[in-house]
Amino acid sequence: MKPHVSAITLGVKDVAKAKQFYHDGLGWPALQDYGEWVAFGLDGGSSMLGIISWKALAAEAGVGADGTGFRGVTLAYTVRDEKTVDRVMAEAEKAGAKIVKPAQKAQWGGYFGYFADPDGYLWKVAGGSGDQPFNAE
Repeated sequence: MKPHVSAITLGVKDVAKAKQFYHDGLGWPALQDYGEWVAFGLDGGSSMLGIISWKALAAEAGVGADGTGFRGVTLAYTVRDEKTVDRVMAEAEKAGAKIVKPAQKAQWGGYFGYFADPDGYLWKVAGGSGDQPFNAE
């Protein structure tokens, strides 16, 4: 199995609100929109981020929908420099995100901050390390 993630699907409280955040607020292109399930293209369509109701996703996976608190996962958005980290954080906040950890210098030499989307999923925005191993804005 080669290392690749085809899709990430987030269970959300309100699909319309999550769509507004990602599509209208952040400007992400919706590849598919079935109302109760929306998929956004990532990296030119090589992968996607899907949103579906929390209960529907739990039911699909065959597990209870009572999960709460930290989910043990964060998502990352890598950029090239500190100025872009600050711009992306501000853009996310304007779109409705909550700034969880303001951008700051990192011990590894970069610069990063965290925001939470309307359902509490944590996004790390990082950059400025001088060596970006992933596609960066």
